[in-house]
Amino acid sequence: MSGSQQVGDVFAPSLEFATVANAGPELQAAADADRLAFWDTQARRLDWARPWSEVLDWSDAPVAKWFVGGELNVAYNCVDRHVLAGNGDRVAIHFEGEPGDTRSLTYHDLLAEVSKAANTFTELGLVAGDRVAIYMPMIPEAIIAMLACARLGLTHSVVFGGFSSHALRSRIDDA
Repeated sequence: MSGSQQVGDVFAPSLEFATVANAGPELQAAADADRLAFWDTQARRLDWARPWSEVLDWSDAPVAKWFVGGELNVAYNCVDRHVLAGNGDRVAIHFEGEPGDTRSLTYHDLLAEVSKAANTFTELGLVAGDRVAIYMPMIPEAIIAMLACARLGLTHSVVFGGFSSHALRSRIDDA
């Protein structure tokens, strides 16, 4: 913290930002009023392959089970549904690299790349439940690899390219 900042300081967003934000104080009020109903409503914004029977099962504390019995695919929710809704030409990722290079991927581009990566993983023999370590720099292909893993149900550990071989090894062992 800089010398002029104090713990508890509040930094309100600009009016310009706040007017286009997708959330306001009413969202916090809804969560405060009934947190389980709030999360039930939020989860219904996603596409579920199988709906949940219970928002939260806290019967085995400290283990919490959210959306018990529900099943969804993160990659589908992040990519496919946007293409199916007619938003395939919208930019999904705008990347700006270190030397100033830029690259934009639409949802349609992202769907094609994630599908190619998922097909490659399948051709390598990977199946749901397998463990994958993704060791890449912060580039769009890292997101593509993560989404491809999510699409296939592959447990994945992301280790960004600047980590040492020891750090990489420990993360692979932990998986």
